[in-house]
Amino acid sequence: MNQALQDVVVAELDSLGFDLVEIRRGGTRTRPVFDVRIDRRDGQKVTVDDCARASRAIEARLDAGAVFQGKYVLEVSSPGVERPLRTPADWQRFAGRRARLTSAAVGGMVEGEIVGLEDDAGRVVAVVRDDKGETHRAPIDAIREARLVFHWKG
Repeated sequence: MNQALQDVVVAELDSLGFDLVEIRRGGTRTRPVFDVRIDRRDGQKVTVDDCARASRAIEARLDAGAVFQGKYVLEVSSPGVERPLRTPADWQRFAGRRARLTSAAVGGMVEGEIVGLEDDAGRVVAVVRDDKGETHRAPIDAIREARLVFHWKG
């Protein structure tokens, strides 16, 4: 992702009291789609009004042409129930919830309950307990992908 674009998005969200969870670029070269996922700092759920306010603020900066020239589509939404886990704060906030992580440190992919974080010689390590009760540890900087997991009850 273009760092200048990310910096603009983060600055605008910060001014509104939101955090950037994820930004993805899709679409085509001539008509990119920017998918921006936001979260509220107060822990409340992201509303449609929150997304609209964030979208207007980001669009104003993008339309000024400082970072991106041309047509684009901007989509702003909540992180969803299977949100990514990227920071130590994410792992702490969602302790007790189910997550799926992919890392060589756990031999590929593992799913289980987030136990919490540990310090391993200055490295922050995420700890997950799988359904068999086995504990898996992966340094956060060695996790390729991690998301909360939602299972539909049927």
